[in-house]
Amino acid sequence: MMKKQCSISFHFITATEFILVGVASMTVPVYIAEVAPPHLRGRLVTINTLFITGGQFFASVVDGIFSYLAKDGWRYMLGLSAVPAVIQFLGFLFLPESPRWLIQKGQTQRARRILSQMRGNQAIDEEYDSIKNNIEEEEKEVGAAGPVICRMLTYPPTRRALIVGCGLQMFQQLSGINTVMYYSATILQMSGVEDDRLAIWLAALTAFINFIFTLVGVWLVERMGRRKLTLGSLTGTAVALIILASGFLLSAQVSPRITLNPPDPSHQNSTCTKYSYCNGCMLDPDCGLCYKLNKSSVVESSCIPVDKDSTMKAAWGRCSNETIFKKEDLFWAYNFCPTPYSWTALLGLILYLVFFAPGMGPMPWTVNSEIYPLWARSTGNACSSGVNWVFNVLVSLTFLHTAEYLTYYGAFFLYAGFAALGLVFIYGCLPETKGKKLEEIESLFENRLCTCGMSDSDEGRYIEYIRVKGSNYHLSDNDASDVE
Repeated sequence: MMKKQCSISFHFITATEFILVGVASMTVPVYIAEVAPPHLRGRLVTINTLFITGGQFFASVVDGIFSYLAKDGWRYMLGLSAVPAVIQFLGFLFLPESPRWLIQKGQTQRARRILSQMRGNQAIDEEYDSIKNNIEEEEKEVGAAGPVICRMLTYPPTRRALIVGCGLQMFQQLSGINTVMYYSATILQMSGVEDDRLAIWLAALTAFINFIFTLVGVWLVERMGRRKLTLGSLTGTAVALIILASGFLLSAQVSPRITLNPPDPSHQNSTCTKYSYCNGCMLDPDCGLCYKLNKSSVVESSCIPVDKDSTMKAAWGRCSNETIFKKEDLFWAYNFCPTPYSWTALLGLILYLVFFAPGMGPMPWTVNSEIYPLWARSTGNACSSGVNWVFNVLVSLTFLHTAEYLTYYGAFFLYAGFAALGLVFIYGCLPETKGKKLEEIESLFENRLCTCGMSDSDEGRYIEYIRVKGSNYHLSDNDASDVE
């Protein structure tokens, strides 16, 4: 009964945490994008992701430290997370409102004062007038007809922007990032890293790499631009996933053979006895491998049901008593097979984060904070954040089942395939927003969706955007002389 109550409480806390994190992931990038100057907007939104990855690394180190506590270490891990939340809440009390939001609500003097404070010694008249005029024109165009989401779906530029924003968030998750972050220790164990604590510290290493290369993304975002950085990042991510999958494939091909089949003392027909190789035994969540080592070779191996109370030992037989089987030089493997190719999984994880962190990590949030007009910005970010969290949950919950039915290497080949599809989508649909004012970006989505990403490929062509009577027009350099 106590276990059931603890489980209910844990799931309630987890669900509440996901709701709060989801709200924060929607509002923070929008706020940063609205208050940042155009030439620093991408960098500042990316810094938000940088601090998230820094927090993940710090949490991984704390997990590693508390892993040495034999009892209740996880309680300290969970409880300490309240400290940064309280600090963050106190910091929020000193944040000013977004000038764009204040102008939209008619508080123009307050908006002007806050914008002046944010820009320091810079002149704000041009930026203030641009924001104010854009809001007035949008209100004339949109009017008060229907819910915002309906207006977004019926107005082609915002509909295309929404598809691009939601697509970026979807492919971020389908390329497997949270599988790597949530299950990094498990993946390393699957690849053959036997020691639990070593796997936790290696997972901390992967979190550190994620943090460092997100810092690289902060440096690159205003130099390379969003489009090139995202394309390069996803290409490298797909290659890293293929390396990771290939490592598991190599491990499966040299999987140790089951040489002993001791009778089940309970006389039950266990599925574990039907496996001939370790790889099949490991894919069954009810089974583990009991074996000895002769130098680097696995000998006297048997596939045994795992104990119902602890995955650290077998349900019966030679490996059923943890203290005794360690004295007799026996080994128990759950979730992994002994293999000389465990280094390939670590290499694949490192390369994955090296490529993913600078681009596909922060860019979906950066782009979504920029591509919607003010009247649709909150709703657009809410929709794209919702897509992110839905696919986050789907991929995270299905990873172990996917690995069971498709094998470990099959799961990562699947993620590589999703990454390749994402490349095609981004190449055709994502325009470059680098250096453009938020009020100018709407015009990037005037063309058909599959050509939005091609608008920057016409090198040497000068495009001037103007707004005439509430509508967007773009003029080539040959036509500009006709405009009075």
